[in-house]
Amino acid sequence: MHPADQFHIGLVVDDVDSAAAELSALLGYEWCEEIGGEARVVLPDGGDALVDLRSVYSMSTPRIELVPGVPGTLWQPADSGIHHLGYWSDDVAADSAELARRGHAAEALGVRPDGTAYWAFHHGPGGPRIELVTRTLQPVLERYWATGRKPR
Repeated sequence: MHPADQFHIGLVVDDVDSAAAELSALLGYEWCEEIGGEARVVLPDGGDALVDLRSVYSMSTPRIELVPGVPGTLWQPADSGIHHLGYWSDDVAADSAELARRGHAAEALGVRPDGTAYWAFHHGPGGPRIELVTRTLQPVLERYWATGRKPR
């Protein structure tokens, strides 16, 4: 990973509509349609969970992702406002292992039906979480950001 791989800042909020409206009024942000839904998540203990993960991305840059809080999970509003920094990854499993080796504990891993990791959340001793997202999703997300419409 490199600084150039950073593509968004994630904010977990109590009310996505209010947060989006405030950022639009204050800073002129425009927003895409909501994406996401129920996702299979592998937890640090190896157990699986189904979590309703939804988000709204800004069409405007710098890119912001607004995520509604999910009680009882790592997706809770952060005191600083910033919940995570999102980075493209060419190899989520390898980059995730490197973050863990450097003291950034894995909190959740998104896996495809075949078990392949396509995103991961890590949290270190200080600062916001790091989200790794497979670069194979970049063209899909770029179309989403350009049109504001969720991928079909």
